[in-house]
Amino acid sequence: MSEWNKLIPKPRSVFLRVKCQKCGNEQLLFSNSVNKITCNVCGETLATPTGGRAEINGEVQSVLE
Repeated sequence: MSEWNKLIPKPRSVFLRVKCQKCGNEQLLFSNSVNKITCNVCGETLATPTGGRAEINGEVQSVLE
């Protein structure tokens, strides 16, 4: 089974639970988002794409693997 670990690497991208700094709403985001992500409650920008990892504008609460 250790051969499979060498052949299939773990992905570098993860899902993040981000808390909006303006209203406190928590939302799940993809770390490598290609679209601008806004808060569902107040409309504040939570993440902006940069071509690789997105720039997170909120507070990261946890990382989901």
